[in-house]
Amino acid sequence: MDAALTHWINAAAGINPLLDRTMIAISQIGVPLMVIAVALQWWSRTDRAHVRHACLSAGLSFLLGLALNQAILLFVHRIRPYDAGVTHLLIAPSADWSFPSDHATASMAIVAAFAMQALPRRTLAFFIMALLICWSRLHIGIHYTGDIVGGAATGAAAALAVRLGYRENSRLDAFATSIL
Repeated sequence: MDAALTHWINAAAGINPLLDRTMIAISQIGVPLMVIAVALQWWSRTDRAHVRHACLSAGLSFLLGLALNQAILLFVHRIRPYDAGVTHLLIAPSADWSFPSDHATASMAIVAAFAMQALPRRTLAFFIMALLICWSRLHIGIHYTGDIVGGAATGAAAALAVRLGYRENSRLDAFATSIL
């Protein structure tokens, strides 16, 4: 089912050059743009300390999620869908394993971190960005749908771990959120 869904989503690849270029661009710059968007939240005028805590939580979740992915890659060796003949690849092939998706992990870690801080508008904006990034990875043929779901789960787990370990209004948080 994973391969069938991945193939169905990737079926649009190579048909419309404008769509392909757009999806490639989203895949390449989507996560950096999300990071910039999180960084810009630092100067929020409303509920500044809480939003800054959310920014730091998102950054820590992002890093922890990617670290978890590296640990998973030691044990899970899933070939890329283009190597299995499931997708039409629109970019250069990747040298690492397919599961889990780092793009999904990074973007969904940010979404989950903001969601856990009860910032609904920001969460929705980041969620839309994350969905576009994840869809682009499927469209360009670099990941299976299961890789995206696995990456999203890793990102959410990392955000939950950060939520449990990094408390708002702690001494460390008060120091970190008072910078600038």
